[in-house]
Amino acid sequence: MAELKALKAAVNPSDVLLVVDAMTGQDAVRAAEAFHEAVGLTGLVLAKMDGDARGGAALSVRAVTGVPVKFLGTGEKPDALETFYPDRLASRILGMGDVLTLIEKAQQQVDVKQAQELERKLRTDSLDLNDVLNQFRQLRQMGPLQQLLEMIPGFSALKQKQSAALPQERDMKRMEAIILSMTPAERATPDILDSGRRRRIAKGSGVSVQEVNQLLNQFREMRKMMRGLAQGRAPFAMPGLGRR
Repeated sequence: MAELKALKAAVNPSDVLLVVDAMTGQDAVRAAEAFHEAVGLTGLVLAKMDGDARGGAALSVRAVTGVPVKFLGTGEKPDALETFYPDRLASRILGMGDVLTLIEKAQQQVDVKQAQELERKLRTDSLDLNDVLNQFRQLRQMGPLQQLLEMIPGFSALKQKQSAALPQERDMKRMEAIILSMTPAERATPDILDSGRRRRIAKGSGVSVQEVNQLLNQFREMRKMMRGLAQGRAPFAMPGLGRR
């Protein structure tokens, strides 16, 4: 603490931010109180919000120190630092999702030209596995899958009821490995995948032939659903990413 006081006196910072671990609970409150008394905090950064913690400690820390939470840390890289919005965190704590943050993440990652090309392919029923691979990659760039799903209203309740059937990060990685084990021609024209090709793909991606068949079946379901949407028909069911 003495070193921090000396540092503050030497550089005269405009802001003094304390990074608080969202998973430490009341320990974070005690730490924040001690640092605030020593150096006079002007704001807080709530880290590890990409884990299971919802950030309830932020309420206690804010009450004890009287300084605002300015940022949320949702990953290990600099681009995972988000501006703090009280109403959005309140929605997360209550299990009501965070649609606005989800939309912002999507806007940051989606390439307009790619989106327009995808729309054209959906309208013309020419979607292939290269498009699916690109969508997987864009989705993974937005952050951990479970973190994104938590932002969807009602997901918390659904997770409690159907945890075994919900999509997992490993499911997406497995599907990506299967698609990457295909040749460019196979990705562009999945209909040419006979039993021999499927065995080769399964061996190359370290999965079973059944899992390769499952991916292809889900891809066909998705194309069928998109074809129905393009023709103005509502689909009866969404293809399940985490289906077993």
